[in-house]
Amino acid sequence: MRLDLLAALSGAMIALQARANGELSDRLDNGLQAALVSFGSGLLIIFVITLFNRPIKDGIKNLRMAVAKKEIARWKLFAGALGGSFVAIQTQIVPLIGVAIYSVASIAGQTAMSLVVDRIGLTGGGKKLVSPRRVLAAILTVLAVLVSVWDRIDANNLSMVAVTAGGVAGAVVGVQRALNGQINEHSHQSFTTSLLNFMTGTAFLLILIVAGLILGRNELSPLPSGPWWIYTGGVIGVIYIAFTSTIVQHLGVLTFTLFSVGGQLVGSLIIDLVSPTDGVSVSAYLVTGIVMTYAGVVAGGVGHLRVKKPRQTS
Repeated sequence: MRLDLLAALSGAMIALQARANGELSDRLDNGLQAALVSFGSGLLIIFVITLFNRPIKDGIKNLRMAVAKKEIARWKLFAGALGGSFVAIQTQIVPLIGVAIYSVASIAGQTAMSLVVDRIGLTGGGKKLVSPRRVLAAILTVLAVLVSVWDRIDANNLSMVAVTAGGVAGAVVGVQRALNGQINEHSHQSFTTSLLNFMTGTAFLLILIVAGLILGRNELSPLPSGPWWIYTGGVIGVIYIAFTSTIVQHLGVLTFTLFSVGGQLVGSLIIDLVSPTDGVSVSAYLVTGIVMTYAGVVAGGVGHLRVKKPRQTS
């Protein structure tokens, strides 16, 4: 299978994960617990893989040496907590607005945040100029969110709150990916970076749930008996990591992102057509918003120029 098609398929996996986690959250009536189940199952899978994978163990050693030499700050190793926050928001929002609108809002947040993290050089790969083309892309994707929910603004004010939360989730992912870039630079093993993310993300969610139980603001619910696919969030996450760690090396980050986002948008639209959440329908506004979002991603996918450092003269 062609790598560009695999990249698009990996994007569709993101939409599938959002649908599975959202349904689990709805049946549990507990978004945090659903997020913990998703992260915890992913952690279990990748931990078992680590036991039989020497390169991942070597990556852990590389990361320990980098921390000991102060080549990377310890706080950056907690990027997985941002991933936990993303899944927690995802499980709360998808049941309210559906996979498609959530995907549009999330991508808008990622695009806007990418302008910030690239400009300050948070990825560790050097600062990048905030070109007019990328600003235009960010504006276009935000407008796409407004268009996609235009027919719901008057009917349900909660939709706008939920869409805003989806944008925040996307922004969180933007920061997480930047920090993961630095972690991966020192671990030299993408699965080591993923293992660390699952560990810190699961711990973060567990702390939130325990705090909620102590304060009396959270109650654990018995896990539903089915359907089986609501428990696939963690598995999909592990498969997605395996896809990205291989494909990006051949296609490059830019090309992979374009195809991945395209797959995510198309996948989310198909999911909402075939198996929509209760009260969610696909309208012309939504389809137009998806097209605009994809156009914005394409528009901002070129011209990632680094800020040139001034030459030193003797």
